Amino acid sequence: MRSKFIKILLLIALYFTGVAAQTYPTYNLDRPYTLRTLDYSPLLNRYHNITAGEAPQTFFYPQIDSSFRQSRDSSALLFWYAENGNAGLHIRPLFAWDIRGGKDFGDTINGYEGGVFLSGYIDSVEFWLDARIFSEAHSNDTPAEWRSWDREFLETQGNKDIDGEVKYSSYARYRGHFALRMGWAALDFARDARHWGPGYYNNLTLNQGAVPYNQISLSTKIGPLSVISLYGDLDPSSPGGSSMDKKFSRNLYGHRYEFDAGNLVLGISEITVVYDINPYWLFVPIVPLFAEKGNYSEDNNNGAIAFDFSYRFPIGLRIYSEFFLDDMESPSSLFRNDNIEAKWAWIAGSEYAANFEDWKIGGIVEYARIEPYVYTHFRPNSAQIAHLGYPIGSQAGPNSQNIDWLAYAKHAKHFQMQLKQSWAWKGNDGGSIDSLTPMADHFSTKKKFLDGAKMNYSLTPAIAYTSNHYAISAEYTFFDKNAFCSRAMVLW
Repeated sequence: MRSKFIKILLLIALYFTGVAAQTYPTYNLDRPYTLRTLDYSPLLNRYHNITAGEAPQTFFYPQIDSSFRQSRDSSALLFWYAENGNAGLHIRPLFAWDIRGGKDFGDTINGYEGGVFLSGYIDSVEFWLDARIFSEAHSNDTPAEWRSWDREFLETQGNKDIDGEVKYSSYARYRGHFALRMGWAALDFARDARHWGPGYYNNLTLNQGAVPYNQISLSTKIGPLSVISLYGDLDPSSPGGSSMDKKFSRNLYGHRYEFDAGNLVLGISEITVVYDINPYWLFVPIVPLFAEKGNYSEDNNNGAIAFDFSYRFPIGLRIYSEFFLDDMESPSSLFRNDNIEAKWAWIAGSEYAANFEDWKIGGIVEYARIEPYVYTHFRPNSAQIAHLGYPIGSQAGPNSQNIDWLAYAKHAKHFQMQLKQSWAWKGNDGGSIDSLTPMADHFSTKKKFLDGAKMNYSLTPAIAYTSNHYAISAEYTFFDKNAFCSRAMVLW
């Protein structure tokens, strides 16, 4: 009986096994929290292809990938294609289970999720929607101590005063894109995070690890120059808040200019965050945000600019760097670096990528330094460069230093292994995202970088198996950080 049951499981597995199809018409971000995809790390796979010379060097994600129109994917549970080829629709139900927790989290969570993945196109419109409902059981029986895994709103269910009543948390999440291709440009309405710049872990301007937000972007390419204009609807609420707490608006405007010179790519990213005002003019790609910043009160606007480069060697090696300037008194103040007026950050890294038959093998080393008070502002919950209390740039936040190292191996069809090491320092005095930039005495208030901060070391092995319709993965973090997550997902 047991052997027969095992044979049935093997037959089911063989039926579903196949090369993981590109169900998303997007070069996607990694999603370390909720709404994870079948691919364990899609952005890492894209960066591998870039470094190995199999894809052009572009560093603004997510990106619409129109090649899915030609695939005529018939693996979806429900699909339809127009006879003339100008329209297609895929509907895929999905279910997933995960267990996560650890000492640092103070809880063990059994999570269940179900939803639908919808994708398609008609004429010049391309779209996808990933929408899910989550239900979680907690080992910690004190709902007041439950924390949101993905840092968005978390609702507790069950009466805490009734003994024996089932207590659980629930929430709904979605990400999606609705893009209009206009020949000379693409206009994209989305709910997602953004990742600008050549880094992988610590991108300073916009980072894939940010809490997703509603946004509009316009992208175009003129010869070797790519131009991206972005509007984002940010929430000035504190961590764990919801739109019901949002009494004032926080709006993000950003531009990225990327010049492709072959193996060398040069980029400029600029952003402006405005509070309780919304000057739509800033969305126009030709408007220099660093110049427009002076037209608004310092109390309700916050701007930054970053410069980056990536150079790809023919041997499968890429080096890159990004310098982020939040504020300065004068260029000389950056060299003195002795007061809080010098607000800057810097990352540098390298990536190696190689292909051996059916295997992709590589590694990334990245260093990041973020000075105190970067991303902060004068008044609480105002023009911080943040969404729901978390930075939209590097998730390490201000007054931090990180060294990240990753080695990975991925089979062309199914299997993936990763080993990550991280050395992290985080200051515990002034200058965190919850702190305020002092309104007076900028030039006399001294800053302290990592004053007394201790180094935290973590080691995270991870393994994943992906097929056309299902994926399983597991990861565990050891040493100064203790956390684990195991996950199984089915997508028809």
